[in-house]
Amino acid sequence: MTLLGWVTSWLKYCLTRFLGAFPTIENWVSPNGVTDKGTCKQASDEWKTNEALRTYHRGDKDETMVTVQTSAQAFHVDLGRLSECSEYFRALSQSRMRETSESLIHLDHVSSSVFHNLLQFSFYHKFEAPPEELCTHIQVSSYLLAEAFLSKCLSVLADVLSPGNCLSYLSLAHEICCAELKMTVFTYLSRNLLELPHLIKSLSNEEGAEVVHLRTQGDRRLCFLRKENLTSWKDPETERARHMFSLKGSEDSGDWFPVTELPFRADKWCFTAVVLYNYLYIIGGYRHRVKRGWEFKMASFRFNPFTYTWVATARLIKHRRHFSAVACEGSIYAVGGWYLDSLVTPDSCTALYTAVERYDPWEDTWRFVSSLPLTDFQFTMSLSHDVPLATSLEHCFYVLGSIQRTGEKLLLQYNTREDSWSELLPTLTRADTDLPALYFLGATDKLLVIGGNNSENVVTSFCVQSQRWGDAHRAEKVAFAGQGTVAGDQVLMPSIEHNSVAKLDLQTLSLKALPPLPISTRYDAVFYLHFERNS
Repeated sequence: MTLLGWVTSWLKYCLTRFLGAFPTIENWVSPNGVTDKGTCKQASDEWKTNEALRTYHRGDKDETMVTVQTSAQAFHVDLGRLSECSEYFRALSQSRMRETSESLIHLDHVSSSVFHNLLQFSFYHKFEAPPEELCTHIQVSSYLLAEAFLSKCLSVLADVLSPGNCLSYLSLAHEICCAELKMTVFTYLSRNLLELPHLIKSLSNEEGAEVVHLRTQGDRRLCFLRKENLTSWKDPETERARHMFSLKGSEDSGDWFPVTELPFRADKWCFTAVVLYNYLYIIGGYRHRVKRGWEFKMASFRFNPFTYTWVATARLIKHRRHFSAVACEGSIYAVGGWYLDSLVTPDSCTALYTAVERYDPWEDTWRFVSSLPLTDFQFTMSLSHDVPLATSLEHCFYVLGSIQRTGEKLLLQYNTREDSWSELLPTLTRADTDLPALYFLGATDKLLVIGGNNSENVVTSFCVQSQRWGDAHRAEKVAFAGQGTVAGDQVLMPSIEHNSVAKLDLQTLSLKALPPLPISTRYDAVFYLHFERNS
């Protein structure tokens, strides 16, 4: 029996050397003749008692074999191949240390099982690390600077990270100074930022800022949705309008694709859209049936473009329609609008809300802050855009509206740190420029204003530091309706006559229509979201 065992081991050793001479075979046949499928526990543990199965080489004539002594077993390994997979062994092979000259490397503190799995991956492209042992495998691969094996471990870890274990892995990343592991955990936390507020709050300010920043590192796409729908189910377009679309491809030849369905079932709705931390919030309400007919239900939802999921969030305190929502200093502010009820057209009796609400995304709560200072005047109403228009710049946000009595354009500034309002003077009068209609308020280094009259559109700006209005520039007459966005030197707005999104170049004031939308433009929102690459 002893002789038979010795002969069997010798044959297996010879077979291993034979297979090592054929690189095309070693990718799919393991040293013990067992493929990736159907590996049993007994066969997988045989390497512990069989020295031949702990021998790894490529069959090259000039190979240098070394013995690596781990915690329980010794492995005989081709140092050249090992150096290709590990910077630790590469440095060792190029040194004059005693371990190299004696062909014996002591790694007694390294788990034999983990080192075996590393060799299996490096020589035979087989990954056998169980999820519950990923921690040890990551430690060893980081210590040995085995980049490919570490990447494989982290790709498996990305699928098993959870709220219960991610902070433990983050602690390990700090302990072993593994930047790759830290980034894997940060990526997980970033994808689920507001879904895991208690975990994010446990991070340092620097780490929290880095996690937030990661949410804008994906594939940026222009998105579009219908903010308000007043038609019934009889309109065949109503069903298609219940989607958010994104533009894939170039702005010349790309196509709009539905990304997600709106998270409610209704034919009539009115929402305002705002992006915070690369989450899309839609805030407003929709019509639903009750016992005595129909009524509008207040609702707010949050969409995560990394997970393609919607969740319901806290509803506004006031029932608002055609209001502005602006993100500033990590919060959302709801400003203006009027009472949301039956979606009737506003008249002279319709009053603009002066109450301002602030939303805390970490606590999912709304509360009142200082009200709009509209005591001696009133802003004019409009069904083509939000009233008043709003944008943010640094720690302040700004609102713009037309004074009903005089037609002047007034800018108001809200300081989020002081919870205070102030008027920015001078106002823009009719004598300065003929601008009866306001379409857009955005911010670059200045506040950007776009409006129009019967014959042309007008583009102007306001410098907050100098408190001065810029020159008014004429642009092509286009009927904009809805909510736009600014990106660099370009403003993108829904255009009714183009039935698409129009892009206005702020340098040349030239206008370009993007590919036509799958639904008609009425009262819509245009914004950017970042998605995971190749999603």
